[in-house]
Amino acid sequence: MLVQASPGQSGAAHVVVLGNEKGGSGKSTTALHIAIALLKAGQRVATIDLDCRQQSFTRYIGNRRAWARRTGLDLELPAHRCVNSGDTMQVADNEISEFQQFMEAVSAVERTFDFIVIDTPGSDSYLMRLAHSMADTLVTPINDSFLDFDVLGTVDPATFAVTGESHYAAMVREARRKRRQLDGASTDWIVVRNRLSMPGSRNRQLLVGSLKELSFRMGFRAIDGFAERVVYREFFPRGLTALDDLDEATLGTRPSMGHVTAREEVASLLRQLKLPLDERGRRRAANRAEWFAQVDKPLETHDILGA
Repeated sequence: MLVQASPGQSGAAHVVVLGNEKGGSGKSTTALHIAIALLKAGQRVATIDLDCRQQSFTRYIGNRRAWARRTGLDLELPAHRCVNSGDTMQVADNEISEFQQFMEAVSAVERTFDFIVIDTPGSDSYLMRLAHSMADTLVTPINDSFLDFDVLGTVDPATFAVTGESHYAAMVREARRKRRQLDGASTDWIVVRNRLSMPGSRNRQLLVGSLKELSFRMGFRAIDGFAERVVYREFFPRGLTALDDLDEATLGTRPSMGHVTAREEVASLLRQLKLPLDERGRRRAANRAEWFAQVDKPLETHDILGA
């Protein structure tokens, strides 16, 4: 069934997968920022949460929907689906149920949306592997430490030279190989460093060097993501992102310099992802922006006569 409905085929949605076997790396935060950025660029975006138990991505989007309803704000929302955990005592039956939900979710949106953004659980599972094999763009957020680097590879404790690859990195390599066999397409794998340490710190220099060395072996791109900022944690209860219009009505307080810096970080991240924006979507976004710019202005005489 997957072969018949591969998102890599012409006319299908571009699949962005957020993956990492370690929790707490910022997958859901990064996933929502990517989805909202795409929506603001006029793209048609669907989202799928495969983290059946934690469901942070689903709650984040639910918070955004509730805050928009409560305040009357025009907050962009993706078409969202969440795969629920199987509730039987049989593991095989649960996997079949979760697989069917996932395939139904993908089939419902892959031909009518420009992008599908998928958040995966922080553990190895059949669904997690399946999503990785479908990815056109794979984003792996890690915290800026060797504790999180361990999800990708191992290093010599004296020289910090890379000595091997991790279980997750090996899984990604196999998923990319299967994708090439399936439709000849390649997966753009991007490792995003979050909770960045101070510029010039020894940890940062060593980690960047190890990531660079491993990237040559594994074929991924390493880029900077989000620093450790309180504003990212504050966004979650209201479902906000750094890309929203962060005024007092939206935030409930006056924006700070941290909000401005967070927006710059997110914009930089999105540029480096190099996602293929559809030109029709760009025009939709431009037309929408123009409409909103004019909607509160009084009509001019020539506008009335021209109508």
